[in-house]
Amino acid sequence: MKDNININKVSIITPSYNSEEFISATIEGIINQTYTNWELLITDDGSSDKTIDIIKEYQQKTTKIKLFQLKKNGGAGIARNNSIKNASGRFIAFCDSDDVWKYDKLDKQVNFMLKNSLSFTYSAYQKMNEQGVKGAKIFPPKKTTFNSLLKSCTIGCLTAIYDTNVLGKRYMPTIRKRQDYGLWLTIFKDIKHTVGIYDEVLAFYRVRSNSISSNKFKAAVYHYRVLRECGEVSFLNSIYLFLHYSIKGLFKYFK
Repeated sequence: MKDNININKVSIITPSYNSEEFISATIEGIINQTYTNWELLITDDGSSDKTIDIIKEYQQKTTKIKLFQLKKNGGAGIARNNSIKNASGRFIAFCDSDDVWKYDKLDKQVNFMLKNSLSFTYSAYQKMNEQGVKGAKIFPPKKTTFNSLLKSCTIGCLTAIYDTNVLGKRYMPTIRKRQDYGLWLTIFKDIKHTVGIYDEVLAFYRVRSNSISSNKFKAAVYHYRVLRECGEVSFLNSIYLFLHYSIKGLFKYFK
């Protein structure tokens, strides 16, 4: 019979692509977790810098890090899905190769899930720039539903954890952008009362000037695509939701 240590293992999903500047901080934040029952699955999406060398150096320090290398660049969704496929843990968590977790993130969040019988949780997070200077804190709404998600994605990927014992392994759509949003929509179709929000900053999201998410117009276009493909929203309703998302984004931009 498996003991609780094996049952409650966390598989951390990290895609990497030319991440030599930031991936050490990401890995250090995971290695230093007070919750020690984890594995880190990094799928590299065709890096041409020193990312692979850095990851292999950390593999010399711990056997908990698994590295997979894709022959062809396919995007973060494909890289994440490869790691999910190879994951052996009960819980699936996400941390991109430029983001950083607080040392007690897993400890607090996993125990929160177990205590309250939750199948999906996420938390507040704080933005930081490329130099690591902390910025705005992002607190999600007190309640999130499938319908509210259709209007706006309020779940930070770096904070999300889901329980495969309840949901099975769930994979991201293989579109280039907004894959995490697509996954949340498919999960929220199936769960109602087993979602929990940990109302504390547990991670730091790095805002990069050349990131996919920094292009607001492209993000809006992919928001529409996710609504159609993952939210199964009708054409007319998706146009309404697209406009809602775009106008809200413009308001924030000019505020």
